[in-house]
Amino acid sequence: MINIKCERLLWSALLIVFAAINQAGATSPTHAPNIVLILADDVGYGDLGCYGSKRSTPEIDRLAREGFRSTDCLVASNVCGPSRAALMTGRYPMRCGHPISRHNTTKYENYGIAGDELTIAELLKTAGYTTKLVGKWHLGFHVDGSHPLDAGFDEYLGLHSNYSKNLGDADTLYRNREVLEAKVEFEKITKLYTDEVVNFIQAERDAPFFICFSQHIAHAPILPSEAFQGTSGKGRGSAYGDFLLELDHSVGRVRAAVKEAGIAENTLIVFLSDNGPANNGSAKPLSGGKYVTMEGGHRVPAIFDWPGRVPAGVVSDAMITSMDLLPLFCHVSGVPVPSDRTIDGKDLFGLITGATEQSPHDMFYYYNGLNLQAVRKGKWKLHLPRTIDDQPYWARRAGGNRKKIHLALKQPMLFDLKTDTGEKANIISKHPEVASELVKRAEHIRAELGDVHATGSDQRPHGLINPNEKE
Repeated sequence: MINIKCERLLWSALLIVFAAINQAGATSPTHAPNIVLILADDVGYGDLGCYGSKRSTPEIDRLAREGFRSTDCLVASNVCGPSRAALMTGRYPMRCGHPISRHNTTKYENYGIAGDELTIAELLKTAGYTTKLVGKWHLGFHVDGSHPLDAGFDEYLGLHSNYSKNLGDADTLYRNREVLEAKVEFEKITKLYTDEVVNFIQAERDAPFFICFSQHIAHAPILPSEAFQGTSGKGRGSAYGDFLLELDHSVGRVRAAVKEAGIAENTLIVFLSDNGPANNGSAKPLSGGKYVTMEGGHRVPAIFDWPGRVPAGVVSDAMITSMDLLPLFCHVSGVPVPSDRTIDGKDLFGLITGATEQSPHDMFYYYNGLNLQAVRKGKWKLHLPRTIDDQPYWARRAGGNRKKIHLALKQPMLFDLKTDTGEKANIISKHPEVASELVKRAEHIRAELGDVHATGSDQRPHGLINPNEKE
């Protein structure tokens, strides 16, 4: 631990020097914007009005109308923990050592985000940012070096994992490292979180701030607060609709707080989901959902709002990833992107501000746990052969979606995502040369990041025994 802390302190000191020099073209730290990241949980591509849902989500839809909406944002994992690790570090889960989603059981007692991984919060602190996390962490709260306060956040309030009354302290509300309330009622959490975020935004301060509002909506249990019960109508799925309306209302309150504080023109708000939907949500028109490497598991809603800097009403089909947030936030804060490690994310500043319409990515790699399952280049996506035994535990159960997800695949399958976002028509026989190139790309990244039966040259050890099994 001493070595890890020393390394972090040394890197932080170097970053402060670099930030003072300032990168060419980067925003001066003196005028660095506040950053509000709203991270929804298990909200699907087809769950929001602005993405074609019949459900009403007026506040999120307004955010999209007044900002930049991506129709092709990919997260690095189809489950919570690895997706969040990749977002926080800008690195694929296999590269940052967190490819498996953790649970509150003895198997995962020492499994968390590695102490010497650099997070968004740590990097922004070098530019003088005040940093706060509200909500779900899911990256090793009780593991030495993996607590939010160890990962660059000045303050923390939340339920550190998925809510449960039956697993350890999964129904305990923490402030920083201390218990604020044990056995808290889940139905009151969203309002409590939102109040905390609003108060933080409206507080007077001299330095810019970064706040990550990590919602529990719409992860199970589907328990909207009393104020929202029945507000979306009656019948099947109404509780889920109520839950989404509560999320939408929370987003509206956060956005209103930014305006009321008079800082809207100097605040970048980002909204996205951590992965595709579970059983209750919708990924339409995509196939699959949470737990799988079909587009519905990895392609999520993503919205960027920054009045005066991000043009209103832009809808982009350029491929971006959640890992891009780290280099984007580094750009706007004047902090250099770490150069002592591979950062898989790319700077989105030019894209979201209208300087370019092109994707910053040539390739994207779809891992399911430790298993490389698909490779994408531009519009082409190649699903790779795999067996059921290759799958992590969550894919094998897959929420009852087995007919759509190709758990076992003897031959590769090729799809044109530009004309077939639902991945319905396998066209590998028409484009063997494309498939051949993507197979070579898969071999290259497998050698670098690893696979179930291979260790990559830049794969960080995860330390789990039988990682494909839950227990």
